[in-house]
Amino acid sequence: MTTFPASVILPAACLCAGLMGYAIQRGATCMVAAVDELLHEHHGTRLLAIVEAALWVLGGLLLARAAGLPVPMPAGYAAGMTTVLGAGLLGAGAALNRACVFGAIARFGNGDWAYLATPLGYWLGCRAVVLLQAMAPQALAQPAPALHAPALLTLLAGLWLGGRLLAGVLRGLRGGRAGFIRRLAAGVWAPHAATLVIGVTFLLLLALVGPWTYTDLLAELAHGPAMAAGPRLLLFAALLAGAAWGGLSAGRFRPLAPRLSALVRCTAGGALMGLGSLLIPGGNDGLLLLGMPLLWPHAWLAFAVMAVTIALWLTLAARVPLHFSRRPA
Repeated sequence: MTTFPASVILPAACLCAGLMGYAIQRGATCMVAAVDELLHEHHGTRLLAIVEAALWVLGGLLLARAAGLPVPMPAGYAAGMTTVLGAGLLGAGAALNRACVFGAIARFGNGDWAYLATPLGYWLGCRAVVLLQAMAPQALAQPAPALHAPALLTLLAGLWLGGRLLAGVLRGLRGGRAGFIRRLAAGVWAPHAATLVIGVTFLLLLALVGPWTYTDLLAELAHGPAMAAGPRLLLFAALLAGAAWGGLSAGRFRPLAPRLSALVRCTAGGALMGLGSLLIPGGNDGLLLLGMPLLWPHAWLAFAVMAVTIALWLTLAARVPLHFSRRPA
């Protein structure tokens, strides 16, 4: 955790969480939407955006490590059949929910109140794993493979990040200084660039407050009292507020009273995601934005199994007219 004064850390973290929620409305970090795009539109724009967001996180972690900043690093886990089972459940839960943990936030921000049942289901799934502790894999003692990167790779990461930022600024300046703010704002909130904002704010939050995501909090609460639960709940509220503001400003906010079937679907989908995330371990957000950039084998295996599971579910959904298996909106 950083050494900034406590009076600065929490407001800055809330600002980052709100900005992330706002960007989620325009970004592309939902694996269900990314796989659906690949299957039905035959291009991988969302998947490429997720990869680049992960690269931003990796570059930031390497630079922070080179600068001696105390950014907490998650542990790795042995990759095996428990990983495969957990990833299958995580993918099935996301497909049933029609959104992963990030996508559920975006749906809530659009006024689909049924997605408030997803966190409840996630906690129930985590609680089920707590009762089956023997199935949980053990953490590895060694540091992440990516942290063994040579100094040259760290330098290249810094140059690449700087180049991407400079290119974005130059694109904003093409129309002259008068249009800079307007062009920059339009560029930042384009779907691909917004996904990068999610990656950057995720990294900043990790540096400011350590593991903070609402899925991490729910997983800890399933075991008992969580550390710093109050501030982390405040961050979750800021994330939801940012998503709601993003939905309003994008003209996507359409309040939708939850139907019983939607509440059951979201609760069941959240439960499967919670169950799977503790078996891997790692939720969709942690796997994509931390585990994979750090080159943990279990994260890459889980990502592959999760993607295949979602693809199989969506393929079945296109052929079987079941209410619970419709394509994501």
